[in-house]
Amino acid sequence: MRLSRYFLPVLKETPAEASIVSHRYMLRAGMIRQASAGIYTWLPLGFRVLRKIERIIHQEQQRAGHVPMLMPTLQSSDLWRESGRYDAYGPEMLRMQDRQGRELLYTPTAEELITDVFRAHVKSYRDLPLTLYQIQWKFRDEIRPRFGVMRGREFYMKDGYNFDLTKEDALHAYNRHMVSYLRIYERLGLRAIPMRADSGPIGGDDTHEFLVLAETGESEVFYDSAVTGLSLGAQRIDYDDRGAIAAICREWTTPYARTDETHDPELFARIPEERRRVSRGIEVGQIFYFGTKYSEPMGATVTDEAGNQVPVHMGSHGIGVSRLVGAIIEASHDERGIVWPEGVTPFHAGIVNLRQGDPACDAACAEIHAALCAAGLEPLYDDREERAGAKFATMDLIGLPWRITVGPRGLKNGVVELTCRRTGESEEMRAEDAVARVREIYAPHHEAGLVEPMAGRSFHTWL
Repeated sequence: MRLSRYFLPVLKETPAEASIVSHRYMLRAGMIRQASAGIYTWLPLGFRVLRKIERIIHQEQQRAGHVPMLMPTLQSSDLWRESGRYDAYGPEMLRMQDRQGRELLYTPTAEELITDVFRAHVKSYRDLPLTLYQIQWKFRDEIRPRFGVMRGREFYMKDGYNFDLTKEDALHAYNRHMVSYLRIYERLGLRAIPMRADSGPIGGDDTHEFLVLAETGESEVFYDSAVTGLSLGAQRIDYDDRGAIAAICREWTTPYARTDETHDPELFARIPEERRRVSRGIEVGQIFYFGTKYSEPMGATVTDEAGNQVPVHMGSHGIGVSRLVGAIIEASHDERGIVWPEGVTPFHAGIVNLRQGDPACDAACAEIHAALCAAGLEPLYDDREERAGAKFATMDLIGLPWRITVGPRGLKNGVVELTCRRTGESEEMRAEDAVARVREIYAPHHEAGLVEPMAGRSFHTWL
């Protein structure tokens, strides 16, 4: 992509309403624009990141055996009255009527709607286990929306729902989600800690939140530092192996890690003092097991092996997709701008032409751009008639992990400059070697399915 043909409305000044890093940089980098309080337009750069996160979630959820679908944003209030949640949910729910006087609500979560789908089509234990999920827009009428996409009213969310015959089966689904989520966060370049949490209006006894440590986090968190050393790495996961999945969950949940809502000072005091940590965290996901809370009142039953009608055991599992964009920036930035992890960067590398209009520089940049595209990568070529300093400032602000700088002096010596955004280190090398280095850097993401050849396909062809 040539920057002269792209829409990237960067801002030099920080808007007055932005009080945290992610909000400031998302506005300044031209990723979002506020449409109304807590509601944002996702501009092209932000939309690219949003889609890359969405794609990773789809990949890892389907590897865990979960089936994607899509439900509407508007629901009938009748379903919520069946479950008993319509009046209990509170003013955060946006209620409305259509022209026929039918009461509707804008989806804050979809347990009732998915239960209605299940009870209409699944009748036998032979059709279980089943986990369905969607990635869809939600709305909660926050009393004080703030912090940009971190606490907006409209948000993009993955919500999944498991249906199982027994509690044991449902707890395996719970564990399966925990491991899948841990894999997702690692691929996003985040260290997210599962913490014992409060179930809130969703209900249920078993629930964990996943929190990313950040000074701007909304929750105070207490944890054993041993949990921060854990990683799934390249470990192969067999989601049908109940023992192995349960062992991973035990490893990640045995060290003490709780939010302020469930914190137990007595248990925390038993941790060796040098490992006790108190910080703040950003919630980026939550998983719940709630048994028959919805299936019993809504009649979601199946016939078991003995021929009896039994309510299914359920759980729900959410990831805040749009919130993750802000969380990644909060965890990965510096004073110059965003520092994207390779897995979610909107463009894999930036190309900066220091002398636009110079035949040698123009030709070299065009060749590097073509070579990166041929390798299945997505470069952003800054071909604007701008000062070098302005081009570097833009690249630093939008946070592309790698930058290839092409100038007349370097070309006379047969070299370009490859710069790492995270460390600031630069190295001169031949143009073909810079392309090969960037290809090598992204090779693990090729293997994970994050980067695909661009020939013959649209950027929006994700699934």
